[in-house]
Amino acid sequence: MSATTDLLHEARARGFIHQATEEEALRARLAAGPVTGYIGFDATADSLHVGSLVQIMLLRLMQRTGNRPIVLMGGGTTKVGDPSFRDEARPLLDDARIEANKAGIRKVFDSFLRFGDGPTDALMVDNAEWLDRLLYIPFLRDIGRHFSVNRMLGMESVKLRLDREQNLTFLEFNYMLLQAYDFLELSRRYGVVLQAGGSDQWGNIIMGADLIRRIDAKEAFGLTTPLITTASGAKMGKTAQGAVWLDAAKVSPYDYWQFWRNTEDADVGRFLGLFTELPMEEVARLAALRGAEVNEAKKVLATAATTLLHGSDAASQAAETARRTFEEGVAAETLPTHLVALPAGVVDILVAAKFVASKGEARRLIAQGGVRLNDVAVTDPAASVTPADLRDDSAKLSLGRKRHLLVRPA
Repeated sequence: MSATTDLLHEARARGFIHQATEEEALRARLAAGPVTGYIGFDATADSLHVGSLVQIMLLRLMQRTGNRPIVLMGGGTTKVGDPSFRDEARPLLDDARIEANKAGIRKVFDSFLRFGDGPTDALMVDNAEWLDRLLYIPFLRDIGRHFSVNRMLGMESVKLRLDREQNLTFLEFNYMLLQAYDFLELSRRYGVVLQAGGSDQWGNIIMGADLIRRIDAKEAFGLTTPLITTASGAKMGKTAQGAVWLDAAKVSPYDYWQFWRNTEDADVGRFLGLFTELPMEEVARLAALRGAEVNEAKKVLATAATTLLHGSDAASQAAETARRTFEEGVAAETLPTHLVALPAGVVDILVAAKFVASKGEARRLIAQGGVRLNDVAVTDPAASVTPADLRDDSAKLSLGRKRHLLVRPA
């Protein structure tokens, strides 16, 4: 088996594939030589979060198996907004905001992919390059005539909005045409034969592959990744404190490490396959651990995932910080730090540090005994951190057993 055909084998084994078009034909195409595949990312924020990590890791797998990945930035499609499985339209962003978001997202991919001019080096391209130049009437005549409104109305993402009697704008309705046109344009410019995306993109991907076959009579394939939810049913990458961003300025390496360390027991094996590059034999061994031993597998997951994003030094430092904090009971210097003028209310600090979403939530946690100052339970919601609480110029504020913050005077 060649390195390139390993793409499907590895993707299937590691849990990346939800659906695939003509999988045997794609396998044969991979056996004939490397392919170029792409995944699109709209610039709706200045970073990506863990919810996008499955697609990022799939692009990395393409590169590791000798194929060429393309990151398609949605500089053009962001101006329209993807309506897929959304209850309402996305807010429209201006050009300056979109450009700033694209710059932030690019930094995420620098951690995962090798960019360059080599045959397997990744490319990053922007669909604004061709979408912004489209002439409306020629586009309708050349592209629009290949799309059936009946079929578009039957797509699950559209039916969901209509069945709920929620507004779907004509602007959003055009999104699937633009995404299909992206696939066609990338096929012509870079020889792309494969588009991947989340499971909510299945209908759009199929339309793009059909468009290529109809207009250019070329082969085109698609596959989707599964929607990742935790064993308890929660959406992957969402916490009580908000999204787990892939940007150290938004989520520190320590907090990122802790996110993976806190994985539910039932998810450890699946997440090791998806979010690390450990051999599957080792994944199976770690997934089989039970009882207290599963915590060691969680630490392996946390360190491997953090290494991919932030580097081995940051991952090792986060692991050591956690060890010292939980095993030795000390306030390690690399814990997240919040500077504040003292005295300051514990509730206010927790909100300002984004450990909780609201003051009400902070007060409830205090009433439940879930907040500690220097390892002593805080019982009064009006309690403050004062200069007298400082130990070596900092105080440790803890939320539960696994989240800690160093409070220092501003």
